[in-house]
Order: sequence, then C-alpha cells, then structure tokens
Amino acid sequence: MSARIRLKKMGAKRRPCYRIVVMDSRAPRDGRAIEELGYYHPVEAEDKQLVVNVEKVNNWVQKGAVLSDTVRSLLNRQIRTVKS
Repeated sequence: MSARIRLKKMGAKRRPCYRIVVMDSRAPRDGRAIEELGYYHPVEAEDKQLVVNVEKVNNWVQKGAVLSDTVRSLLNRQIRTVKS
C-alpha cells in the first residue's frame, strides 16, 4: 500500500471545505481515510483557513507517504506565515 497525503472534499455547494488526510493512493477522493491531519477552508478569513498538525505530517512522510502538490503548496504557505 502506498500512502498519500491529500485533500478530501467536504462541505456544501459553493462553500467547500477540505480535510487533509492520509489515504491509500488508489482510494477515491472522498473514500475512507487512514488518518486526518488537519483541514483547509478556502472561504474563511485568512488566519482561519488552514490548520495542520505538522508533527503528524512529518511522521507520515518519514514512513514513506507522498504529499500531493496541493498539500505541499498549502504547507509551504503555512510555514511562510509562521516564520513571518
């Protein structure tokens, strides 16, 4: 099984929210997740948009999980915000 850290879509029409989850790479987008690592609400205020447990992300990456491009860019954005 190859694990992948990616987004799982939730929410209503025109009001999306996403959960950052660890899933089997062959699972469907909204399928069963192995573990939830955080969430992303693009419609919310800038400071409430992204919440991620970075320790869990690092733990899964050490185990061999691959970040999706979107999750990688979100994590880079959060790290820049924390450093500023």
